[in-house]
Amino acid sequence: MKESLKSIASMIDHSLLHPTLTDQELLAGCQLARKYDVAAVCIKPYAISLAEEALSGSGVKVASVVGFPHGCSRIEVKLKEAELAIHDGAAELDMVVNIGKVLSKDWSYISDEIQSLNELVQSRGVILKVIFENDFLPGDEFKSTLCHLCNTSKVGFVKTSTGYGYIRQLDGKYDYRGATDQDLILMRRECVDFIQVKAAGGIRTLDDILRVKALGVTRVGATATESILSEAIKRGYD
Repeated sequence: MKESLKSIASMIDHSLLHPTLTDQELLAGCQLARKYDVAAVCIKPYAISLAEEALSGSGVKVASVVGFPHGCSRIEVKLKEAELAIHDGAAELDMVVNIGKVLSKDWSYISDEIQSLNELVQSRGVILKVIFENDFLPGDEFKSTLCHLCNTSKVGFVKTSTGYGYIRQLDGKYDYRGATDQDLILMRRECVDFIQVKAAGGIRTLDDILRVKALGVTRVGATATESILSEAIKRGYD
């Protein structure tokens, strides 16, 4: 069955998180998201109210981030961030785990972090997406364990990356892999069925979306939303 433009748009969280984006650019991004009726706008925390007003009456959800992009804040700070975001109108929150604690294998801490955030947001009718930042995690053990902790806490989504997890490459330059097929296959396999998988980092084309959807991904984070959906229109999606 051929995809429709609506089905493609309904997978996209239009990302408005780059630190240089001005209020005018954030507003334009919300208007773009409204035009294409995407799933959500993922916007910088201070601008949640701006997005809620710009998207009022549309089907586009307002999402934001917690502990972004490095995940290093104390649990209490992440909880306060979440409370403020929900108060301002966020319907979904993408939270970065404490990556240093993950690499330390302090699974008790990570379990408490995920559980406490999820309990808070679920009590307010909000969806939690847990960002692993897979580029920082060597091997599959860390990713698998994170999936299992998310299973226990019954979060809404697991997510590959922030899109800002740059690591030093062999040539000395900084880059990131983002959402790799290998990681997406692992995350879909290790998570229970009711937890959805969000691919973020490097999703730039319509073919990227179609590829990851075939792997079980239901949501993607993208800044190239307009070019992706314009390509879908060119190909005859309606």
